[in-house]
Amino acid sequence: MRRLRMCVLMTILLLFPAACGGGAGEAKGSPAEELALAIRGEFLEMSAFSAGMEVTADYGERVYDYAIQADWTREAETVLTVTAPEEIAGITARLQAGETVLEYGGVRWETGALDPAGMSPVDALPTLLAYAQQGFMAECGIEPLGGTECLRVVYREADAAAGVGRECSLWFDPASHAPVRGELSQDGFTVIQCTFTQFTPA
Repeated sequence: MRRLRMCVLMTILLLFPAACGGGAGEAKGSPAEELALAIRGEFLEMSAFSAGMEVTADYGERVYDYAIQADWTREAETVLTVTAPEEIAGITARLQAGETVLEYGGVRWETGALDPAGMSPVDALPTLLAYAQQGFMAECGIEPLGGTECLRVVYREADAAAGVGRECSLWFDPASHAPVRGELSQDGFTVIQCTFTQFTPA
């Protein structure tokens, strides 16, 4: 297992040689970059997790707040269950192989797309996970978040400037490596904010 972990991390280093190019005052090869690469390796190896999240979807003229319980299993379905607000609690989205199935009892959960690619609030967790596993790490550094030091990693297209196109920011607990917060933005405007209230790998 140790040899497998080392192989995964070496593969990551080869695939992402230009990652974390000095954002937030960090230089290449810094402790923050090494931590970001280690966390990426753990997410690539992870077989399942459960998470509690508080999600804010900002459409500019309207803002929606949700609480969601998520259960993800590699090569199986992702189950997202809305726990708040009360009027839509219990709606369940099942995501698998590009399909989304909503299950509900007389309640409709439809808020519309948040960006030109058609991303909606139900896509937030899969999108954040995809960035954590394979996104180009443009910046990384240690910074305070809510009074606690966290690792912040910014992901964007390799040739994109900051604030152009879609960008993802993820904050991780440096000790447990659990995600603490995630943000998705489009052309500099934050459309999704996600605070993890619980994260348990299986």
